[in-house]
Amino acid sequence: MADTDSPELLAYLEQENAHCQEQSAGDADLREAVYLDIAARTKQTDSSVPAFARHGQRAYWYYTRTSEGLDYPVYLRCPATGRADYPGPHPAGEEVLLDCNAVARGSAYFDLGTFDVSPDGRILAYCLDCGGDERYELRFLDIETGQAVGGPIGDVAADGAWRGSRYCYLRVDEAWRPFQVWSHDLTGGEPDQLLLQEDDERFWLGLDESRDNRWTLVLAASKTTSQTWLLDAADTDRPPQPFLPRREGVEYYLELTPRHAYVTHNMGAPDFMVSRTGFEADQDPSAWTTVVEHVPGRRLLGFEAYQRALVLSYQTEGLPKVALADPAGPWNFRELPCPTGLGCVQADAAEEYDTDRVRLAACSFANPPRVYDHVFADGSETELRRLPVLDHPRFGPYSPDDYVERRLWAEAADGARVPVSLIHRRDWSPGGPCLLTGYGAYEHSLTPAFSIPRLSLLDRGFSYAVAHVRGGGELGRAWYEQGRLAAKGNTFADFIACARLLLEAGVTRADRLAIHGGSAGGLLIGAVLNQAPELFACAQADVPFVDPLNALADPDLPLTVTEWEEWGDPLRDRAAYELIKSYSPYENVARRDYPPLLVTASLNDTRVEITEPAKWVARLRHCQPSAEIAFKTELSAGHAGVSGRYAAWREEAFEQAWLMRHCGYTGL
Repeated sequence: MADTDSPELLAYLEQENAHCQEQSAGDADLREAVYLDIAARTKQTDSSVPAFARHGQRAYWYYTRTSEGLDYPVYLRCPATGRADYPGPHPAGEEVLLDCNAVARGSAYFDLGTFDVSPDGRILAYCLDCGGDERYELRFLDIETGQAVGGPIGDVAADGAWRGSRYCYLRVDEAWRPFQVWSHDLTGGEPDQLLLQEDDERFWLGLDESRDNRWTLVLAASKTTSQTWLLDAADTDRPPQPFLPRREGVEYYLELTPRHAYVTHNMGAPDFMVSRTGFEADQDPSAWTTVVEHVPGRRLLGFEAYQRALVLSYQTEGLPKVALADPAGPWNFRELPCPTGLGCVQADAAEEYDTDRVRLAACSFANPPRVYDHVFADGSETELRRLPVLDHPRFGPYSPDDYVERRLWAEAADGARVPVSLIHRRDWSPGGPCLLTGYGAYEHSLTPAFSIPRLSLLDRGFSYAVAHVRGGGELGRAWYEQGRLAAKGNTFADFIACARLLLEAGVTRADRLAIHGGSAGGLLIGAVLNQAPELFACAQADVPFVDPLNALADPDLPLTVTEWEEWGDPLRDRAAYELIKSYSPYENVARRDYPPLLVTASLNDTRVEITEPAKWVARLRHCQPSAEIAFKTELSAGHAGVSGRYAAWREEAFEQAWLMRHCGYTGL
């Protein structure tokens, strides 16, 4: 199975796909109904909110447009006279920068990585993946002539950044880890130059640009440690300058202004704090000025510094929030209001240091995203877009008031209180079908988000719940630490406690409770199915990381070495080996009554290789021949699944119809 080009493997996967199609043949009408739901509620010809950017004396609005019948967006720009001069639907002077439909033509898969216009506004750098394996090709385009400029450069990572008139990109090693920073001269006057190489296999490199284009930043990060170098955009012969020496367990991230460096860091602050300093070499953190104090449980997520305001993004109890302060001090941050229910607000970084406003997005499970500009001087707001939800021919107009979102708390075996987010229709009946989802790894938080496809479940009587289990970051860094390495068992125990809460509170019944998780969340689903299969009516595991013991024991696989800080190193640590083996879904399959299971995977997935779900399904079938298992593999996609919005809607409809049927839903 390790050879994805093997005819035997491909034949096996095609047979499983055919079997899955036969198993789900009875869902065809419901699948089509759900697909038509999504299509009916979605404004298919639409434009994004424009973003303002200045290139010397010229300014532009950048935005995308989708058209009905086409899978991918078109990237455009038009001239701008000021930040408050928002363009109309089809503004004068509009330029097409990139038509993704044309670029993707003939490819079964398409993903756009970096999309980066040069500081002078003349050259577009972009990269694309046409296989799903995250092996990108970097291209350059002269915007005025529409002609390619140099390149292309193959086998690069999705990330990149300008350094003056040169472009910096990332090379990857054999394990597909971004480990080298290269500089590309678009004039072709000199060969590409290696600027920096990261030899510690735990670390991935990333690139960014300062807001004034004065610096290009190189970030090296593992799961627990980070370091940043500065590249001088004006002096391209100057080597990378380390901002702060690497210290194990210390993470820091920079926000640069013309006069100061703001550092978001965890030195003596597990949930992070923000300090201010200069650009001197050999930084001494003890001399830094504190801008944002550390508050346990308030996890800082981001920090932007502008001439007129400081913008702080953070999270408490899984709800993202934003606060503002005067950069001149005192730094008393004022929190901006959130939507009702389980609402959150997030800030979008502006391109310019002297901006007079910040772009915000607010939403909840029931409230469609609202994008608006908040003016620093007077707090006035201009709504730029509210995600349209079109009238449905059967369910009628959408109104957030028709839905209820609330927070429940489950008690885990060790007494920890685990938050559960829940949404359902106001006219919902307790005891009906419910879909419970979870993740619980990498400090990733499942924050409230609106979803048009989810309405197909809610309007058919489902409730939808999110288990904010340990291993995620919803309740701060401590919540993450209590669900990784030796404490990984808490993740699974928390999810089971959340499921029991839904049953005991009468939200649903065991024969109507579906569960879902993807990637590391797929490991979660596999583990709880081994531990408490009787609680669930059915389960879906999407690109599931279900064979962690064998994957983490092979350092030649992509991600493996970087994953040891998350899961443990079974090669060198006997205790880690035994622990991972104790919860690995693949290792713990047994002759027990499993509920119906849908497993979805992708052949070109480099993060969770096809071997993992395929072996898991084979072992499940061997140990429990009577188990109902549907296994579906996308043969032209990667970890993110199918590309193209219509194919994604079809896949969503397939999965929802399968879950509905196995939760006892019989209608359309």
